[in-house]
Amino acid sequence: MLIASDHGGFELKQALVAHLRNQGVEVDDLGVNNLDSVDYPDYAALVAEPVSQGKEESGILICGTGIGMSIAANKFPGVRAALVHDQFTAQMSKEHNNANILVLGGRVLNPDDACRMVDVWLHGVFEGGRHQNRLNKIAELEHVE
Repeated sequence: MLIASDHGGFELKQALVAHLRNQGVEVDDLGVNNLDSVDYPDYAALVAEPVSQGKEESGILICGTGIGMSIAANKFPGVRAALVHDQFTAQMSKEHNNANILVLGGRVLNPDDACRMVDVWLHGVFEGGRHQNRLNKIAELEHVE
């Protein structure tokens, strides 16, 4: 599992990395490693590009609100980065949208709630069916097979 953040998501990223590793999830932390200001698109690309290329199955991105990371990550073909705000949106992002990148806001979520959202997303199962038809239409918009 890839994970990255900008300075606005650093503290939440640290909590999520610890939480995931405690559950036995192999986590590749791609930064940031401090609170120094950085540009979120650089870190979005570190996760979104390998997911887009099929080199990695999924990832997590965190910035202050999650908005910037989700915009940047969704520029990569085949990426379905979902900005979630609660357990229900995390669940639906997997079950209905088969989100391959979960995006969280470090300045709007507390670590306990964020950990629960990550757990729901990680253990969720894509329902397929009519939802797959919709994902196929999105792929056609991207000109991705």
